[in-house]
Amino acid sequence: MSKKYDLETLRHSCAHLMAQAIMELFPNEEVKLGIGPVIDNGFYYDIEMNTRITEEHFEEIENKMLSIIKEGLPVERFEIERNKAAELFGQKGQSLKQELIKDFPEGEAITYYSNGSLERFIDLCRGPHVDNTSHIPPFFKLLHTAGAYWRGDESRPMIQRIYAAHFDNKKDLKQYLFNLEEAKKRDHRKLGKELELFHFDPLAPGSPFFLPKGTIIYNELVDFVRRLYTKFNYKEVITPQILDVSLWHTSGHYENYKENMFFTPVEGREFAVKPMNCPCHMLMYKHFKYSYRDLPLRYADFGRLHRYEKSGTLAGLTRVRTFCQDDAHIFLPKDSIQAEVLELMNMFFIAYKHFGFKDIKINLSTRPEKYVGEIETWNQAEDSLKSALENSGHEWKIKEGDGAFYGPKIDVEISDALGRYYQLGTIQLDFQLPERFDLKFTNSDGEQERPVVIHRALLGSLERFFGVYLEHVAGIFPFWLAPVQATIVPVNNELHLDYAKKLQETLVSQGVRVHLDDRNESMGFKTRQIQKSKTPFMLVIGDREIENQSVSLRAYGEKKSETLTNELLFEKFRQLSLEKLPTELRV
Repeated sequence: MSKKYDLETLRHSCAHLMAQAIMELFPNEEVKLGIGPVIDNGFYYDIEMNTRITEEHFEEIENKMLSIIKEGLPVERFEIERNKAAELFGQKGQSLKQELIKDFPEGEAITYYSNGSLERFIDLCRGPHVDNTSHIPPFFKLLHTAGAYWRGDESRPMIQRIYAAHFDNKKDLKQYLFNLEEAKKRDHRKLGKELELFHFDPLAPGSPFFLPKGTIIYNELVDFVRRLYTKFNYKEVITPQILDVSLWHTSGHYENYKENMFFTPVEGREFAVKPMNCPCHMLMYKHFKYSYRDLPLRYADFGRLHRYEKSGTLAGLTRVRTFCQDDAHIFLPKDSIQAEVLELMNMFFIAYKHFGFKDIKINLSTRPEKYVGEIETWNQAEDSLKSALENSGHEWKIKEGDGAFYGPKIDVEISDALGRYYQLGTIQLDFQLPERFDLKFTNSDGEQERPVVIHRALLGSLERFFGVYLEHVAGIFPFWLAPVQATIVPVNNELHLDYAKKLQETLVSQGVRVHLDDRNESMGFKTRQIQKSKTPFMLVIGDREIENQSVSLRAYGEKKSETLTNELLFEKFRQLSLEKLPTELRV
């Protein structure tokens, strides 16, 4: 390659390459091109044609792409007037491109690119692109297809969206494809079914049913957060599920969020099922009088929330209609913002470190296009968060226009075992709701002052975190979080079952979640089943173990067993149970 190109340019050029390959493979069919943007790890192209592209076509398309690369076709850029552009693409039968041309701003230059010649392939595009098809690295892989509405318009027929991965070297492509296969194995929906953690039912779309094992994990996550609350001085509250719409008018949610809410009539009044807890906490604060000595006041709430998500966007636990947040709202004076945000960052990092997340990104999301309040207070809120982040010692970036409608926010993203990033924690600074609800406190001068509110979630939605973490650990939970921590297996039920039952009783009394496998199956069968369940420990009881008051212990994933006396086993499990507490919280 004679010239160095950035990865985005290479991927953009590869998208054109794929479109050209498809058009040349189906010369007798009217292939209409939509858009082909670059995305993370590759690109996609929206195409309208009669033939449905499937995985059976992928190899043929890829080979055609390689052939075009080898031809070394020149890639040229052209600038054209609007009317001539519409005429040119109309002659090519590209009606979708004509739509795009029609919506181009007046006076903006319209450009298109050719591969080889104007007769062979052209595509409407701003560019930039490579100078020659031979400059496109041949490290691509078509992944899958999906239906898509042209320009997101649900009133129009679906067209085909073809996704592809593309990298500038073979190693990165190979690693990415490996991660994709690993992601399929780790899919939380697949693991949730295999490990009997949760399921879904069409009678309750987007609403998970947590089974007994899944409920244990869910409750352990709640308890973990509650342990942090004890250290960081939060007060847990419980608030109603359904409230009069007048509350949501006051908060601004009705005007800015109603398309995501569920409503129901009650005795001639309109009520809304709460999509978030914050208005309830405003009412609770307003119910009492506070002085500066009472602040910061930290209300935490595990209330169930409901938000309307379109059925096509629902995705296992990561996108649901009913969920619980480890939600909190902190009422404080303006001069306490910096200290509170720094304390929150400390809390976040303690939690994420404990769950094994090491690669963490921090973003500051600023005022969105749709917002409430005055520009001056928005600027003040953004400046406060910027100052706090500058003093935090952590690297951070700005995400312009990505804040909530009522205030800017700090978003924390974590990377899982496969390098995928998920937004978990959020710190949202709100000057608007205290104003809308007329909240006050008495300051040190005896005067009434308006507090500010920090909306804060740590793990975020517990359902979403459950799904993300399940995939992160591939279903292999740490001892403290595992729904079944050990399974006892008597070698012979007639000879060893009574002893196994007594051991089970002792472990249960010590708080260990232990299962006794007394099925009349072979040891080999039981061992395979226990390994498949990803239970941390298997405890085998035979003649020698009864004689020595011991167990043969085999850890998940290990081929060898070790013999431990019962006392050593009890101590081992006691130490492992302590891991439910982060190191920073242990006495």
